Amino acid sequence: MSATAMSASGNVVVVTGGGSGIGLALARQYLADGNQVIIVGRRAELLAQVAQAHPGLEWIRADIQTELGRTDLVAQVVAKYPKVNILVNNAGIQRQVDLQADRASWAEIESEIQINLSAPIHLSMLFVQHFQKKKEVPAAIVNVTSGLAFFPLASVPVYSSTKAALHSFTWSLRHQLLGTKIRVVEIAPPAVDTDLMAPGLHKFGMNVDEFADSVYGRVRKGEDEVGCSHAEDGLVAYRKQNRAAFDNVNKLHGLKS
Repeated sequence: MSATAMSASGNVVVVTGGGSGIGLALARQYLADGNQVIIVGRRAELLAQVAQAHPGLEWIRADIQTELGRTDLVAQVVAKYPKVNILVNNAGIQRQVDLQADRASWAEIESEIQINLSAPIHLSMLFVQHFQKKKEVPAAIVNVTSGLAFFPLASVPVYSSTKAALHSFTWSLRHQLLGTKIRVVEIAPPAVDTDLMAPGLHKFGMNVDEFADSVYGRVRKGEDEVGCSHAEDGLVAYRKQNRAAFDNVNKLHGLKS
């Protein structure tokens, strides 16, 4: 459970990858709770259509694949929405990659790493700097990982690896922010039927709105690690097996616990 109490309403929430899938489903949940919600994506036409269909939803076009795109996004958000206090790092891409194939494109692999891992790490760092300027205001970083962080799917090796790394980063970020009013949350989806999923995987996916319904209420109540199905199993097993070791190794290096 989080040590920081947050109101369920009255927050200013930024959701990357908020134009569809899990991002949009979570954005709708935040919006319904009386929060100001800004969705972020690369396709302006899609974002505008989504916002028109959801009165009150706002949007910003940004390419978070690049460092400049991320710094520009944060500058726009802080200038237009200075009370922003929740970042949802949801944007992601998933590609099937044959690691033995000559045709495997490093540029595509690198873009997957940039969007799935570099972007949430960098955006978290940038938004934390802003959140810390208002120490009295509760804030949150919400990272969307995956059940594949714990049970990698070999056909999507880069995606699985980036989500495992993001899970690890989330633990470290939460630890570094102990004693602050910045809450760090991890949402780990199982297979969910969205545009993210690689070809042929949709038939295994959970309905996206059912998933959002199942996790949002738990986050709202203060849980900092939530998932469902095998993703929940992975979170629980990882925490049970590694929490004590994590605390011990950080204590050995003189870090707070």
